[in-house]
Amino acid sequence: MKLFECQHCGQLLYFENTRCERCGRALGYLPGEAVLSALSQEGRDRWRAAAVDQLFRLCANAAHDACNWLVPADSIEHFCLACRLNRTIPNLDAPGNRLRWQRIEAAKHRLVYGLLRLGLPVVSKAADPQAGLAFDFLADPGAAFHESAQAIIGHSRGLITIDIAEADDGERERHRLDMAEPYRTLLGHFRHEIGHYYWERLIRDGPPLEPWRALFGDERQDYGASLERHYAAGPPSNWPERFVSAYAGAHAWEDWAETWAHYLHIVDTLETANAFGLRVDPKTGRDPTLTTMLDFDPYTESDFAILIQAWLPLTFALNSLSQSMGHSAFYPFLLVPPVIEKMRFIHETVRRSRVPGPS
Repeated sequence: MKLFECQHCGQLLYFENTRCERCGRALGYLPGEAVLSALSQEGRDRWRAAAVDQLFRLCANAAHDACNWLVPADSIEHFCLACRLNRTIPNLDAPGNRLRWQRIEAAKHRLVYGLLRLGLPVVSKAADPQAGLAFDFLADPGAAFHESAQAIIGHSRGLITIDIAEADDGERERHRLDMAEPYRTLLGHFRHEIGHYYWERLIRDGPPLEPWRALFGDERQDYGASLERHYAAGPPSNWPERFVSAYAGAHAWEDWAETWAHYLHIVDTLETANAFGLRVDPKTGRDPTLTTMLDFDPYTESDFAILIQAWLPLTFALNSLSQSMGHSAFYPFLLVPPVIEKMRFIHETVRRSRVPGPS
């Protein structure tokens, strides 16, 4: 994630900011330019963006403090590019649902930011019913915040469903412990499920399918039976030697989605490290692989080796910092050579699939 700067006063800004803390200017994000812009109001619902000197409207979800993205002033759309992907949102009159939805939207907007920066196609089902993308944010009927008859986390033909209970820290931690997972976040759910979507868009019907099978396995194996076997017997005993996570060993589709999610984690975290000008240079030890200068844009870098060479020392440092605060490791995963090769395949697939977008 980039850092931003107020065009009016030079204050450092973050992606979710809606107002500059120094000068008080309203802020709005321009997805086409990948920039957070200071705004000047011109009329009841028109705002001039200092970054491009053009008029915009706030996304309709700004009224719920759920979005800070902008819509061109002359657009017929009421919602921004990210919010137009929503098919179902929670009942905002139910206690706690507004906050849960705001947290979900924050994660989803970070997801869409990354997809656009990678140049991946992002189109809603309303615009393209066959190949488009949509989100349902639902609640489990057994939960206190009842919403629908079905609330699962999953993907089906471009429709991604997220259980809004995952926006509750206590509920999410309970699920993490029940599933014996080292890591569980809202953003991680989005990045995993979008991996299934892009498998259909980028792999399923194209030339990459056979090379994909050589790395990830045969997706034609019964998916339901594979998951039942995974939950009944656990992952393969040698899964750390082949997969990025235990769940990745359940089926080829899950291996792809898990590895895809980690690839998005890596690219976005490296961009944040670059934005802060981070450098890792341990003062003890003589291993040159633990030293890195994060001075490149991972979203546009063509050489995957550069990403990995920076990621490993960065996570060594961040894990140490996290543990110094009494927390568990920041990145509790081991990237073995087979996993790195799968990520390299993802990187090259994404590079080949780029469409014009923000830089």
